[in-house]
Amino acid sequence: MNNAESIDAFAALAHEHRLAIYRLLVQAGPDGKAAGQIATALDMAPSSLSFHLAHLNRAGLITQRRESRSLIYSADFAQMNALVGFLTENCCGGRACAPAAEDTPTKRKRA
Repeated sequence: MNNAESIDAFAALAHEHRLAIYRLLVQAGPDGKAAGQIATALDMAPSSLSFHLAHLNRAGLITQRRESRSLIYSADFAQMNALVGFLTENCCGGRACAPAAEDTPTKRKRA
């Protein structure tokens, strides 16, 4: 994955509805979900959902396939792994990484 592809992916995920759609599709696994199921699960209007799905598809984060009369959307796990790999490819400058954070989550304050 290169810089331009990663910027497109992050831009697509930088919207609350698209992030919710993507997370739902990741949870659904390779089988994916029909557009109607996504709309129902996220209480989203079909026209709005179509717009967001197209954006995620253009960024390469999801795939679309037709099953009978339904459009099924799935997360593209290879692309997701490439994005995570892009973020971590030079992790810690080649040294052992810092230990995982403790179980107590910290919250950042919004500006």
